[in-house]
Amino acid sequence: MEKVLRIGIIGAGGISTHCHMPAYQKMNNVKIVAICDIKPEKAKLFAESFSIPAIYEDYKEMIAKEELDAVDICTPNYLHSVMAVDALNSGLHVMCEKPDAVSVEEAVKMKEASEKNGKVLMVMRNNRFMNVSTFAKKFIDAGKMGEIYASRCGWQRRRGIPGKGGWFTTKAQSGGGPLIDLGVHMIDLTMWLMGNPKPVSVSGCTYSKFANNDVSDSVNSSFGEKKADGTFDVEDLAMGFIRFENGACMQIEFSWASNIAKERRFFELRGTKAGARWDSLDDKNLYIFTEEFGSTVDYCPKTAGKNPQHHEANLRHFVDVVLNGAEPVFLPDQGIDMIKILNAIYKSAETGKEVIL
Repeated sequence: MEKVLRIGIIGAGGISTHCHMPAYQKMNNVKIVAICDIKPEKAKLFAESFSIPAIYEDYKEMIAKEELDAVDICTPNYLHSVMAVDALNSGLHVMCEKPDAVSVEEAVKMKEASEKNGKVLMVMRNNRFMNVSTFAKKFIDAGKMGEIYASRCGWQRRRGIPGKGGWFTTKAQSGGGPLIDLGVHMIDLTMWLMGNPKPVSVSGCTYSKFANNDVSDSVNSSFGEKKADGTFDVEDLAMGFIRFENGACMQIEFSWASNIAKERRFFELRGTKAGARWDSLDDKNLYIFTEEFGSTVDYCPKTAGKNPQHHEANLRHFVDVVLNGAEPVFLPDQGIDMIKILNAIYKSAETGKEVIL
């Protein structure tokens, strides 16, 4: 008989409704047995929509009363580490939305709780599961790019501030603006393709210029709950530079609002044998730049053209790791390095100086 993973979801917001639950519904080896949200009406609607038998307002009560194997945390950022540590200490595996935590200390607590209790801790890194990503990783691991010594990445929006006035734009709850919201995705993907080099220093600048602007041209601005009289004390643009222990470097740019042509995500890699570029504005194709027989050559692998449901792929991977002992593609140490980078960029922006990690 096939093993089944019993999961309780914490948070009935947009990411769990539109990304996590549709993925779990496709899996025969997963049973969602409970939903928890501090707003009972949201939990009730979620449960009715997905035929979930149990509803809770308190995640600790859900953990205590339900026979769970794991929890999936889909809450505001500042709660990620608290809930993850509680669940791990209760003997449960944890899948958590990004970012890992809002401070390095909290990210370390998550790793320590995972190790102490012998439970899987995985934080969402869905962009690693795009076809372009998996193809590029195989290409790189085969040595075809040589030494990757420089990179660029970003996620730029023209007008796409999520949940303005709500937790997204309240630093105490989110940890920051587009740097921590979008930066996790593309910095992680680019570092993963580079072999996860150790960051040693960062410098950065942040700006908040659109707090009083309500224009929107992005579907992403529909995420979160807006509050007309709420808080906006985070950045809407962050730019920075990361140095790594192996001598490599990375330029970054992330915005919720900026006067650019169009919203785009991208990464670029510079290697001694070849370079690579992926840009969401360029048909989502992967391009490889190299040379053959004395001439420069550009490749566009057709197998990398279409992207799978990569949230689903990441969640399937989590289930495979827990049930079958698959080797995890994400390790908590990578999450700690990520939060070190993000927090240090904010510190650099405040002080005007490079920050040594």
